[in-house]
Amino acid sequence: MKKILLLLAFIISAYSSVYAGEIHYLTVDGIVNPVMSEFIVKGIENATKEKAEAIVIQLDTPGGLDLSMRDITKAILSSDVPVVVYVGPSGARAASAGVFITYTAHIAAMTPGTNIGAAHPVAMGGEKMDETMSKKVENDAVAYIKGIAAKKKRNADWAEKAVRESASITAEEALKLNVIEIIAPDRNALLEAIDGRKVEVASGERTLKTKGAEVKDIEMGLRLSILNAISNPNVAYILMMIGLIGIYFELSNPGAILPGVVGGICLILAFYAMQTLSVNYAGILLIGLAVLFFIAEIMVVSFGLLTVAGIIALTLGSLMLFESPLPFMRLSIWVVLPTVLVVTAAFVGAMYYAVKIRHRAPISGKEGLVDETGVANTDISNEGKVFIDGEYWDAWSDELIKEGEKIKVLEVEGLRLKVKKQ
Repeated sequence: MKKILLLLAFIISAYSSVYAGEIHYLTVDGIVNPVMSEFIVKGIENATKEKAEAIVIQLDTPGGLDLSMRDITKAILSSDVPVVVYVGPSGARAASAGVFITYTAHIAAMTPGTNIGAAHPVAMGGEKMDETMSKKVENDAVAYIKGIAAKKKRNADWAEKAVRESASITAEEALKLNVIEIIAPDRNALLEAIDGRKVEVASGERTLKTKGAEVKDIEMGLRLSILNAISNPNVAYILMMIGLIGIYFELSNPGAILPGVVGGICLILAFYAMQTLSVNYAGILLIGLAVLFFIAEIMVVSFGLLTVAGIIALTLGSLMLFESPLPFMRLSIWVVLPTVLVVTAAFVGAMYYAVKIRHRAPISGKEGLVDETGVANTDISNEGKVFIDGEYWDAWSDELIKEGEKIKVLEVEGLRLKVKKQ
């Protein structure tokens, strides 16, 4: 009996050492923002519920928002499932906030041809930090990453250098400096390399069993994909311009419905995106002022001065809208210039047709009869009949007009027309 129990224990032990749980694989790239934060945090929560063997986060980021980065790092530090941050594919980077996320991982890995570093904190929102505030923010970031490095037993000195001096290194250098544990050219090589490694998660020590494990790719989903796309400064700016044009045309032509609906949706999406970006409110005010200038051009005779002022305000507001030392958080000039031209053309075109319609001669009512031509149906002096546009009218004239002669309407009084010879 004892031999049978030992045999069963051996079989169970052998099976458990061969069997590997499911690996959840998340691919994230772009700016670290609330959308990326939500995706990763929910990914960790779902992996914990499904008792996944590990989570792999394939990361490629130029950096992003501090609050979003801290949400991600807190979720990783409190995770009961081992989290592997894998900087890839080749050519990818873990810069700025990406350094903190990589340092927080239970296992940090990189692909050959990638780099990590440049974690110096910068002010978001276009505001300038004085020397004292800049030092406070820098010291806070250094203390945060050194604390993480100590917990994960990684190179704290280089981490401080990355924050204070914006140091950046290659994957090979990161391995030598104990910034990462593994260099793996692809996913399969990564899973083989981490198999059997022991990591400390929130609930205690875990030994990874990833060899031959099933990999489950976790997609961002339609909602998060859309929100992530509009969080790009260029997309948010274009949405705002479409929204302004749509609202303008709806106010100019009440009841058109479609421009108002499209404009309203685009404006709401743009405002959502602006919550995740470094928005300079002076830029928004200048863009709003430009719209007012364009509208005022219809009401005031300015000989084009208001239009010129509107174009200048729109251009300056666009350039100032997203002001940040980080290039990926600013608008591209190649997006601003065409957009300003298109928006200006739309506003000016709408104003031109509005002014043209406003000054067009009436075609109905009393005013529409003035200058109309017709034929005298009877002799006309103090009274008579004329035929105009298929209708007979009572008419009089200061001169004698013979029956059959062509006439022209001078004015309308009640239901009688004053006419003259054409």
